[in-house]
Amino acid sequence: MSATATAVNHPALPEEIGAPTPARPRLLLLATGLVSMAVAVGYSALVGIYLYARAEVLHSGEQWLPRGVTIPLTQPNMMMFTLVFSVATLAWATSAMRNDDRANFFIAVGMSMLFGFAYIAQTGFLLTIMELGVRDDTRAPLIYALVGTHVVLMVAALAYLAAMTLRALGGDYSAKDLEGIYGASLFWYTTVGLYLVLWYAVYITK
Repeated sequence: MSATATAVNHPALPEEIGAPTPARPRLLLLATGLVSMAVAVGYSALVGIYLYARAEVLHSGEQWLPRGVTIPLTQPNMMMFTLVFSVATLAWATSAMRNDDRANFFIAVGMSMLFGFAYIAQTGFLLTIMELGVRDDTRAPLIYALVGTHVVLMVAALAYLAAMTLRALGGDYSAKDLEGIYGASLFWYTTVGLYLVLWYAVYITK
């Protein structure tokens, strides 16, 4: 075989090969994790204040809830199941995007956001039937602080998920890059986990 044929069949490698493109640091996911931990710690501290005040009232021989105020369990339980369903649909969305199944991704995200809005609506209805005035009793602000703070967290989770969904719609996220979807899911799961704390501390123990 001639030298010319060898050169054609086996081209020489370039003398200088550029270094591979470095992986982009997952700053968004890291920041979301830090924010989620801070939110969890802050909300846990708020729950601790609530439980301490409740224990002080119970030890004095009084009832915790003001007279005439009742907290039904139907709405809180439905809210819990609603958020649990949203965890399943959001996991479905993440799996769909990992497989580049964008149609199922948008369907699953839409269902997750629908569950989030349903939770907010159910919370508003529950507060109306509780008939607990903010100025009627000193215990009312503690209850409203826990419930209201969690509603704000859910609004933030919805906004985060909506922003990442719009970026996915624009082509920023795909099976090769799921950082934003993972970040939105992490904050959403944190919010759902904190509701379980709220559900037991306020609605179950009363």
